[in-house]
Amino acid sequence: MSGQFGATSTTDEVLAGLDLSGQRVLVTGVSAGLGVETARALAAHGAHVVGAARDLAKAEAATEEVRAQAAHGGRLELVELDLASLASVRACAEALVAKGEAFDVIIANAGVMAAPFGHTADGFETQFGTNHLGHFVLINRLAPLLKAGARVVALSSAGHRYSNVDLDDPNFERTEYHPFGAYGRSKTANALFAVGFDQRHRDRGVRATAVHPGGIHTELGRHMTQEAMDALVEELNRNAPAGEPGFQWKTIPQGAATTVWAGFVAPADAVGGRYCEDCHVAPVKDGDFTVRDGVRPYAVDPAHAAALWARSEEMVGETF
Repeated sequence: MSGQFGATSTTDEVLAGLDLSGQRVLVTGVSAGLGVETARALAAHGAHVVGAARDLAKAEAATEEVRAQAAHGGRLELVELDLASLASVRACAEALVAKGEAFDVIIANAGVMAAPFGHTADGFETQFGTNHLGHFVLINRLAPLLKAGARVVALSSAGHRYSNVDLDDPNFERTEYHPFGAYGRSKTANALFAVGFDQRHRDRGVRATAVHPGGIHTELGRHMTQEAMDALVEELNRNAPAGEPGFQWKTIPQGAATTVWAGFVAPADAVGGRYCEDCHVAPVKDGDFTVRDGVRPYAVDPAHAAALWARSEEMVGETF
């Protein structure tokens, strides 16, 4: 199914020859890194990209190249969105719903990683609240705007292998906080959200999938020291199976490739409710985070996804 695409494929290679004219796409987190590259690639192929960002001035500066490369009627507009504030999330969603223009694809790209312990404006643990609950409310509120045949792409991560979600203590009120453990919970939640959303909307032709972009140097890693990065890579390499090549960082265009592949190239039925990496559907594998490919069973379990959905609705005070 993935054909010629793999770990080193870039966004432009994946989208080569594709005309996205007339398609409207929401991408969150367009002020840096993968979000900017995703927006650039889509606008360059004719899509109308609605880019969401917390800091609009930063996003304006970061997306100059997006506008410069827009072609075939492609364009970019920016909207304000702070995923760490449900008031901001709801205001953004309400404005888009009021505008009434449908979406072909929503890409939940924005996020934080390995942040120090803290809370969102609504009192949720920062990473779970921002990465999962913010997108949970935003996308569910925008669901009526998704056309038949539309897709949702949620950026998860290999970091999901660090930890499952804890539905009894999502805010670390009783659990010792570890930055990567909290990140893992949020990335597992992103994968489970795709499973849950896909279950609810597939009958009307709307599919959802989760993707792991790969290891990339972006602003996402701003809370990690170089020493911590080096130690992580060393551990991954030390535990690699004999004969396997060492861990390789991806470029940003390579990192965004699986996002656009899952959203615009792969067959919808193949990726719906699944977890993808390196431009293919990942195998389900047990093991700890040193197993360098695949998705853990708990991150794609439908019953677990349903339980997370119910807990998330309880936390945000809305039913979807």
